[in-house]
Amino acid sequence: MAPVLEAINIQKRFGAIVALSDGQLSIGEGEIHALLGANGCGKSTLCKIIAGTVAPSGGRLRIGGRDAVLSSPRDAEALGVALFYQELSLVPQLSVADNIYLGHEPKGAGGFGDSKALLAQTRALIARFAPVAGPGFTPEALVGRLTPDQRQIVEILKVLARRPRLIIFDEATAALDRRQVELFFGVLRELKAQGVSTIFISHRMDEVFAVCDRITVMRNGSTVASFATAQTDRDTVIRAMVESVALLERRVHARPAGERPRLVAQGLSGKRLQHVSFSVAPGEILGLGGLQGQGQSALLQGLFGAAPFSTGQVTLDGASVSLRSTAQAIRAGFGYVSGDRGRDAAFGGRSIFENIAAASLVREGRKLVWPRQLKPRFEAAAAALNTKYDGMEAPIGSLSGGNQQKIFIARWLETRPKVLLLDDPAKGIDLAAKADFFALVRQLAEQGTAILFYASEDAELLALSDRILVFNGGQIAGELTGERLTALHLTDAAYGALA
Repeated sequence: MAPVLEAINIQKRFGAIVALSDGQLSIGEGEIHALLGANGCGKSTLCKIIAGTVAPSGGRLRIGGRDAVLSSPRDAEALGVALFYQELSLVPQLSVADNIYLGHEPKGAGGFGDSKALLAQTRALIARFAPVAGPGFTPEALVGRLTPDQRQIVEILKVLARRPRLIIFDEATAALDRRQVELFFGVLRELKAQGVSTIFISHRMDEVFAVCDRITVMRNGSTVASFATAQTDRDTVIRAMVESVALLERRVHARPAGERPRLVAQGLSGKRLQHVSFSVAPGEILGLGGLQGQGQSALLQGLFGAAPFSTGQVTLDGASVSLRSTAQAIRAGFGYVSGDRGRDAAFGGRSIFENIAAASLVREGRKLVWPRQLKPRFEAAAAALNTKYDGMEAPIGSLSGGNQQKIFIARWLETRPKVLLLDDPAKGIDLAAKADFFALVRQLAEQGTAILFYASEDAELLALSDRILVFNGGQIAGELTGERLTALHLTDAAYGALA
């Protein structure tokens, strides 16, 4: 019998970036198949190509034994493929029922929407999760008022409502508790018995071995290994996920014994964070590891006042600080570099000068601005990253994406912050610019700046960090120091069960 899905030599380029060079995947009927790999390996891109949301640059897809060319998610749905989105795709203002059947509403006489059928079908779906869904989980409930785990269940039900033959679950269990996960696994086994196939992506290795029949491993945009779950073990899979070659020279920084911390965080909780505590010394680079979306960015945004914590305390150089706004954080001595320049960094329509000057003006409390006095400072900061631009008066939109990112990095380096928060800062810049940037970060550390660093590329994290806190489910699941600062230990901790 032909596989339900065959992905053959799938390739995908985003400009000069190669996201996939050789994606290979074969899924049998009624099979639960794990797709694993470290951050940035290409697994989510491959799944989006299979679901029709991203067009491949090369290779072949075969679905149900026939070649398939997918130009949209509708094309994939027509062939029985459905994708659960890791980043929830729900509409908060709509009800549970309306979200589940959005675009597929039951029709009554005359082709009009049938509200009774909508509610009845939604109740039938919800009944499968009723024992663990919690209070208020009804077809009429507004999604915006649900808890994170309830929203995750809605997203799962939205996929199940399509009655697909192949389902891609990308981190579907990330916001679920253990009781909810066990029930979800029961649903997967029911679907398996009905001949429905599943691609299962999870950062929890115990889940993979509990429910999956086979495992495919990707690394650096290529499929590198495939295993029958019953014939392999956790260590073998982890080693297949890890590249042994170090891409960047390691930084070695010894934290002096008894040195007073620059930053102390105690019991920080908030969006995607649960009781996080740690300290960072002057001159120390503290890495934040783990798979994407485990609370690293939430921690950095909270420390920058962009998403204030609900509980917890932060002290800087021994004094308690309030971080209820970004202005407070900047004046206290925090700097923040985001890899999402469109969302977090750019002042659209403004000049390069205004974009690079913004943080310094807030930090220094300037009410009057003399561009002639400030331009040399900012030009020097931009030059340190080999930024290519026509002049400080040019609009920020005139720069390439990589050069825009260099400007936003220079914005914060110029403030000489006490604490520098790096949220995947090297995304979208070339290797030479990364080397320049990392050299400047090391210089700031040598001058006493405490640095918190999250990167989606494990090689960058390992090269720059003195210690790494590994996050899992919004908590610190482990700490890596000394000889344990290796790709193997980092991947092992990221995919381990929570303590």
